[in-house]
Amino acid sequence: MSGQIEKIVQVYKTLAKIPSIVSGRLNKSGTRISSKWSVRNLDKGKNSQYIVDYALNGELNVIAESEFGIDVSNELLSSVSPNDTYKAVIREEKNGKDNKKCYLEVWSKSYLAHTIDLTALDVHGDVYADGEFGSLDWSPDEKSLIYIAEQKPKKSEPYIKRKAADSDKNEGSGDKKVTPGEEYIYKPDWGEQLVGKKQSVIVKCDLDNEAITILQGVPEDLCPGQVRFAPDGKGIVGVAWKTDDPRRLGLIYCTNRESQIFWLSFDGLYRRLSKPSGVSVLSPRFTPNGGLLWLQRGSGGPHDACHQLVKLDRATIEDILKAEQSESKETILIDIVQTSTKISNGDFFGVYTHNLPAKCVSADGKRVVFNTVKQVEVNSYVLDMESGAITNISPQRAGSCSVLSVRSDVVLATFSNITTPGQLYVAKLPSPGSEHAIQWKPVGTPTAVPEGLGKAEVKYMYLEHEDSDDAVKSFTAIYVSGATERCPLIVWPHGGPHSAFVNAFALETAMFHLLGFSTLRLNFRGSTGNGDANVRCLIKHIGVYDVQDCLLSLKELKETVPMKELKDKVLYGGSYGGFLCAHLAGQYPDMFRAMVLRNPLIDLATKVNYADNPDGCYVEAGLDFNESGPVTEDALLSMRRCSPIVHVHKVKTPTALMLGSADKRVPAYQGLEYAKRLHANGVVHKVFMYDDNHALRTQSAEMDNLINGAEWFLTHLKN
Repeated sequence: MSGQIEKIVQVYKTLAKIPSIVSGRLNKSGTRISSKWSVRNLDKGKNSQYIVDYALNGELNVIAESEFGIDVSNELLSSVSPNDTYKAVIREEKNGKDNKKCYLEVWSKSYLAHTIDLTALDVHGDVYADGEFGSLDWSPDEKSLIYIAEQKPKKSEPYIKRKAADSDKNEGSGDKKVTPGEEYIYKPDWGEQLVGKKQSVIVKCDLDNEAITILQGVPEDLCPGQVRFAPDGKGIVGVAWKTDDPRRLGLIYCTNRESQIFWLSFDGLYRRLSKPSGVSVLSPRFTPNGGLLWLQRGSGGPHDACHQLVKLDRATIEDILKAEQSESKETILIDIVQTSTKISNGDFFGVYTHNLPAKCVSADGKRVVFNTVKQVEVNSYVLDMESGAITNISPQRAGSCSVLSVRSDVVLATFSNITTPGQLYVAKLPSPGSEHAIQWKPVGTPTAVPEGLGKAEVKYMYLEHEDSDDAVKSFTAIYVSGATERCPLIVWPHGGPHSAFVNAFALETAMFHLLGFSTLRLNFRGSTGNGDANVRCLIKHIGVYDVQDCLLSLKELKETVPMKELKDKVLYGGSYGGFLCAHLAGQYPDMFRAMVLRNPLIDLATKVNYADNPDGCYVEAGLDFNESGPVTEDALLSMRRCSPIVHVHKVKTPTALMLGSADKRVPAYQGLEYAKRLHANGVVHKVFMYDDNHALRTQSAEMDNLINGAEWFLTHLKN
């Protein structure tokens, strides 16, 4: 290896040892913390996950902690029972070279109470442990568990097959009758990172007799997920997504899929609790008095946007269950915020999150704690459900805070920023009206970081097009300084397009700083966390507003940051961030010295036919998504005209493309088509193809694309 590569590798190896917080929970009394961490294990080629526990005294000081972390890398799901009596674990273990076995284990404080071989029972398919559908929940009496799994597929066989006279088996969640000739019927799944997940079912385990059963009653055109027991144990609630309206579309990163909150009794009574249509719902959570909270927004439109926080009281739920009321009458606790609104200690821009903390309600059931993006940070808030008052309870320093658990009015959170890895914090929730005075205490020892990283300057940029007639003019960016005044600048727009960069620790950002780069992380108009109007203003203006925002950011940076020169600029972006980088390289071919694109969106007109989210291509181009009727040129031309492929003939920038062969969101051919055009036009380029999906998060893909991306920049900056 060259000295340049060796330096990059060493920086990556150093940062790879820094763990991140995956989750955390408090026990019922708020005196014990169980935290799950993840760290890159380079020799194993995957992440290792481990548990660290802490005991707290009445002052919330740590009085004991785990002597060593406990490896839980093979746990898919885990859940502690309501009274902290048992812990349930669904574990996946390899059985031989390729075969996997799935077990449900229930542990008491001192022994293994139950082990159930779910694979051997063959009642259902794979257990869902993803963030969209997956859940594992205890009944209030601690005698039952529920979780989500793949429906056992319908039995089929060839038309011609010799078999015994009595070979049919009637078991599992699939159809009982064996039907010939249906082995190869295409069945759609939920797309990117949910490949193979086609039809979910709710599974109930009764521990007294270790019986595993599939709950009946969910309509066939719905896929249930995010299930949990009702406080009285008489039924369950969850989220159900429609599978055929207009057709099944990719779910991950998309909060706009039509769905409903439902109630299901154990004898198969199904009741919808949310609106009948036109909404997308997420994250149901019960209050101590039996009320139900969830997140809600209109279905369709941009893939992510501002949410309402709504509540259905217990009496209304009971009326719906008695069929005395068919229409949901939820109370809107927090409405969609178009721009911003004043709260007691600052500005509030709305709710932008995909889930509420698993335990998020105060002991008296009157306040709820939640996290959301606020421009350039993730902040934590308390909502008083009676008065409507919202209070920011994040630590009063730059960075991002996320509450993990609330029990007995003890709040557990994680905090990090670009120069500081995640650390646990704990606090007592103050009395109503005094939440702003919350006092956070650190838990455990801070993770050490390389000396140079702590010296990085992080600057928030609040920008506005002062002379513009656009309805929305403002956006944000985060600038991270390099090690010296003369250092290359990475111009780095986020993907989505409706997401946001926040001031939180990330290996990528730290790595570039330690290699001598400064970074400009751009939250162009259309980003989340700055009001719903800001999210939606980008629609029909992609390739215009975002390009303008990048140019204004560079102009402002040149005027306010003491850098001797900004001529050494490079472009770095993935997905929609790659879309914007490709636009910039094409529209301003002499501005940038090198470019690295990860699974870039290059041409909406061709992506629309093969990606798992074709609706996004229509929406961002300002069109209604409709696949019925005749195919016309108008829509395709609109998509093509706003795509960076129209500028590819002007590109001069040396370009590296990092592509995932299993990408369902932006299929790899988008990058390959771009590479072919670059080749034809004589532009220096290189393509890296990984056996991975859109995120490129497998250990091997992440390591290779980060190291090769940094090397690409350093090499072409020398030329």
